[in-house]
Amino acid sequence: MRVKVISRSADEFTRERSQDLQRVFRNFDPGIRSQEKAVEYVRALNAAKLEKIFARPFLGAMDGHIDAVSCMAKNPNHLKGIFSGSMDGDIHLWDLANRRTVCQFPGHQGAVRGLAVSTDGQILVSCGTDSTVRLWKVPDPNLLEPDHSEDNDSRSLVVYVSKNAFWAIDHQWEGDLFATAGAKVDVWNHSRSQPVYSFEWGVDTAISVRFNPGEPNILAASASDRSITIYDLRLASPARKIIMRTKTNSIAWNPMEPMNFTAANEDGNCYSYDARKLREARCVHKDHVSAVMDIDYSPTGREFVTGSYDRTVRIFHYNGGHSREVYHTKRMQRVFCVKFTCDASYVVSGSDDTNLRLWKARASEQLGVLMPRERKKQQYLEAVKNRYKHLPEVKRIVRHRHLPKAIYKASSLMRLMANAARKKDERRRAHSARGSIPMEPLRKRRIIKEVE
Repeated sequence: MRVKVISRSADEFTRERSQDLQRVFRNFDPGIRSQEKAVEYVRALNAAKLEKIFARPFLGAMDGHIDAVSCMAKNPNHLKGIFSGSMDGDIHLWDLANRRTVCQFPGHQGAVRGLAVSTDGQILVSCGTDSTVRLWKVPDPNLLEPDHSEDNDSRSLVVYVSKNAFWAIDHQWEGDLFATAGAKVDVWNHSRSQPVYSFEWGVDTAISVRFNPGEPNILAASASDRSITIYDLRLASPARKIIMRTKTNSIAWNPMEPMNFTAANEDGNCYSYDARKLREARCVHKDHVSAVMDIDYSPTGREFVTGSYDRTVRIFHYNGGHSREVYHTKRMQRVFCVKFTCDASYVVSGSDDTNLRLWKARASEQLGVLMPRERKKQQYLEAVKNRYKHLPEVKRIVRHRHLPKAIYKASSLMRLMANAARKKDERRRAHSARGSIPMEPLRKRRIIKEVE
């Protein structure tokens, strides 16, 4: 006779200390869990709702400028510091952790239009409408400590004077060269008072310039004649150029895919291009209802942030057509500059109301140190939410964003106009000879021509 006995040892479930966690034994056999998918769906729904409840992206505003913030730059060697320049010619170094000014750089007689920091983090380069380029020594990081008290003003090391105003500046990721945008694109060396290279290709005024993060000799510039030009320092001449229907205000290279860059355009869209194939855009990023003024990639290369004339800050996936986050406040005015921090955790925006604002890159992210169990729980909820994101209720909650009334109405109007234009094209094509009106995707429609 066989007798089945249930037995268990007290050592298997008894805690050694009162602080230990209770041991939980689970049977993961799917056959005994007929409601597993229903339970996971409810968990995904609750996770999506909780994400909205805990979404508090705004961390604080930093007030110190007396005019609009026009440009920003981050120090690649220091996480807490960020530089900002304003229309009154003042430059500030901010401590993001304590949200205070730790150093000022007076000297410019006009608006500061561009800031860049050298690769070693020792030299700050600035340019402005007073036709000068100034080099500054970056203060010691100990200045960012709360108990440090010294003279918080710095004087420029070198001043280079030009005949024309400057509108943008950028420093090589690896090297001692920096480029300025103005009446032409000039490439400078720290130790020379005259440009090393000067580029002109029938452009009116260059308004933005960016060095490639992977190839130090490649740079891209946009101009007020609606062109985007790729320059190669090894050839000492422009390489390729495209002319779009509207002006490009800023350019940002993807740090993880250095052959790709994204252009912030005057028509409210951002266009991602492959520098090797400029005939069409790789992706069109929509959602802004006014001109996109600035753009910056996250260090991970998976997303970028944009600031717009419509007074909002949006975060896009690098290959997504629509933004995943939109940030706005009642007091924030037109956004002129945006930056991701070097750890990709925060976003800094500078606007027309003289303030810098600090935002979380993930609106519902919990700040501070997470225990291992908390981290695993959040990863599990994120995975469950991602698994059921296509279902209508979860999708509706995840996609919902509150918008100011003016922006909501403007986006509705733009959608209505786009649908009307599409219907008009369809009717014109239906009543024309076959093939006489070819279909042209939006990725090609905004490009007038490519010049090599």
